[in-house]
Amino acid sequence: MATTTPTEPAKTAAPPTKSKPSLIDALRAIFSKSEEPPEDEALIARRRKFVMAAVLGALVVNLLMFLRFFFPRALYEPKTKFKIGFPSDFGFGVDTKFQNAHRIWVVRNTEGIFVIIAICTHLGCTPDWKPSENKFKCPCHGSGYDSEGVNFEGPAPRPMDRAHVELDPEGQIAVDMSHAYSWPKGERSEFNDPGAILHV
Repeated sequence: MATTTPTEPAKTAAPPTKSKPSLIDALRAIFSKSEEPPEDEALIARRRKFVMAAVLGALVVNLLMFLRFFFPRALYEPKTKFKIGFPSDFGFGVDTKFQNAHRIWVVRNTEGIFVIIAICTHLGCTPDWKPSENKFKCPCHGSGYDSEGVNFEGPAPRPMDRAHVELDPEGQIAVDMSHAYSWPKGERSEFNDPGAILHV
């Protein structure tokens, strides 16, 4: 009689156990990453350029705003001292060619040459020379002045001022508007003071 031996159960292969990655393996994995695809590199490069441009732009704007404080906001007035030519350049009557550039009129009469500052003594408007009427007429409130700048109509309280005039070493007429001669109402006239008129 044949004897049967008990069969041993078939051994199944045990699943392999995963070992925890070591710190060295993790660092190696970080530093050995495969390079990113070329399209991602281009996108990253564009983003970096944009960020750098934005930062530099903000720095430049702030620098300009900082430097702006060192330059005051000043209005530059026209020169108060200038030359207008030789006495022989002016004939008798009122010369208006310097009205726009220097706001003056050059007048020559039998007494000499003087310069009237073209500012109405009422509210500071610029009168117009009316050759047909032989007078200065203010367009603002109607003040009228004769050819010597003396008021005779309208609300102007006194004659227009005259600028200082003298001959320079070359013989040209030098005008100094910072030194004016006036004739206040009821007071002495300064129009005959030295410098108020050139006796030529």
